[in-house]
Parts: sequence; structure tokens; C-alpha cells
Amino acid sequence: MSSVNPYRTSAAIEALDTHAWARAPERGNAFALRLIARIAMTCGRRFTRWLLHPITLYFVLFAPTARRQSRRYLARALGRPPRLRDGYRHLHTFTQTILDRVYLLRGRLDLFDIAVHGSDHIDATLAEGRGAFLVGGHVGSFEVMRAIGQAHDGLRVAMVMYPDNAHQINEALRAVAPANEPHVIALGRVQSMLAVRDWLDGGGLAGMLGDRSLEGASDRTAVLRLPFLGTDAGFGDGPVRLAALLRRRILFMAGIYLGGKRYEVRFEPLADFSAPMDAAEREARVAQAVRDYAARLEELCRAHPYNWFNFHDFWGEDRA
Repeated sequence: MSSVNPYRTSAAIEALDTHAWARAPERGNAFALRLIARIAMTCGRRFTRWLLHPITLYFVLFAPTARRQSRRYLARALGRPPRLRDGYRHLHTFTQTILDRVYLLRGRLDLFDIAVHGSDHIDATLAEGRGAFLVGGHVGSFEVMRAIGQAHDGLRVAMVMYPDNAHQINEALRAVAPANEPHVIALGRVQSMLAVRDWLDGGGLAGMLGDRSLEGASDRTAVLRLPFLGTDAGFGDGPVRLAALLRRRILFMAGIYLGGKRYEVRFEPLADFSAPMDAAEREARVAQAVRDYAARLEELCRAHPYNWFNFHDFWGEDRA
């Protein structure tokens, strides 16, 4: 862990934008969303779900990187060599959540059965009026959590993310629901820290994804090598450290797709940095929060192996 004072904030946030994945648009995700959205808004959900199979086949045939990373991940999550149908199911689950984004962005909660667990943690956070961080991963659907937030009086959720990474998909989301554009706070800019702080001070929730490492990004952030699905992987402490900088609570979040029209949304306490603490205690708590995050993500991946859509060289096998 870094011993540098984490309260030197702006440089730490700017320094995060150094990895190639953070600058690369998620082209396949954006392309699929545009294609599916066009069909979905014309033909409806039931009919469009049948058309997801050729779209899934497109990913299987023409997205070798996603296919390779899916195969590596499934071998670990399933505890056996994945079969062809496992890879197809993984990518098909991904396309189903993309389709549902279209309707969730347009406020069509009536189309879904959504079970929410841990809403009392959200209520307690809102009652404090100081905002909090929601740290999740590339699991299931963030849009289902955002839709629940819109239906919850007074709950406002923004995503804190890299703008270049999400540029194309954000354009597609705007086209789907121009009146319901997701609120995004961009990292890597001089005003990023102030924008996050102001959003939280207004009682908003700031969502971040913790399953992409930023190894070597900054002397003020660190990457912990932790056991994950049987093999050590890098987990960056950036999201947790940002919460520590701003002295906020962190809730673990997940919007899990259960098939058909069923989703399960979870909110669980992960860490609390709101109380004053010295530097040594803060560093220890940051490290523990990252370990707890990795453990909860692993539990989700084993219980719902086809829900993790992090089609990225997570274990560094391509670099090796």
C-alpha cells in the first residue's frame, strides 16, 4: 500500500487515467445497444428477445477478445472447462441485459419483476444527507439499480467513470432515452473531485465499478493482488480511496439478472470512512475494504457465473 498522504486529491484522480482500457470505447457494447434499441422500440420486448440469438452469434463469431476472456473467466467460475454452450449462454445473458437497458431507461419498470434487498441501507444513507458511494462491478445491469433509484423518492444516482471509455455507449443511451440521460461525472479532469464532492453533499449517490485495476497508475493509489476465483488478480483501491478522501460510506451494489424478466438488486455495507481516523488506520481500512469487495464479487460470480460481463484481460494472461 502507498504511504503517500491520500488527501492530496486532484492529482490522484487525474493520474488514474493511464491505462489503455480506460481510454478505449466499449465498441461492441455500444454497437449492440444501438442495434437492439432500434429493434426493441419498434417490435417490443417479447419479440426482440427472440432476435437476440443472431446478435449473440455475432459476438461469438466476430468478437474473439470477448470470447477468449469469457472462456478464461468461465473456467474459473464454473470450476471446469467451459463448453461451447456455456460461452454462448454467457454472451446471450449479456445481450439480454442490454435489451432490458432500453426499457429500463425509458422507465418501463412494469415489464420486470425486481426484488430489492438492502433498501434499508439506502434509506439510512439518505437520512444522513451526506451521500455515499455505491461500488459494484461489471455484474448484471447497473440500469436496473438506476431505475429503482428513480422510483425511490429523493434517490439520485450518478456514475463516476472515464468519459472516453463510455463515450459511444453514452451516445447510444441518449438516443434511447433523451429525456432520461444518465448522469455521469467524468474522472481525469481538474474539477472531477469537486464535482463528486458536490454531488455527494447534495445527498446523491456516486456509483463506481471496482473490477478494473489501474496498476501503476499513481503513487497515491495501489493495486492489491488478491485471490479471486482460484487465481490472484489485481484490484485497484481507487474507488475505495476516493471514498476515504471524501470521508463517505461505501455500499456494495449489484443488479443481478435471473432470467426472463427477473432481476435481483442488492445493497450491502462495505466500508465507512465518515469518522475521523489517523493515516495508518485509514490505510488499513482501505486495504480491508478492497479485500471485502473482492470476496463479495467472487461470491456473486460463483453463484451467478453468467452475470459477469468484464470481457477484459482481468488476470493479465495476455500480457504474460
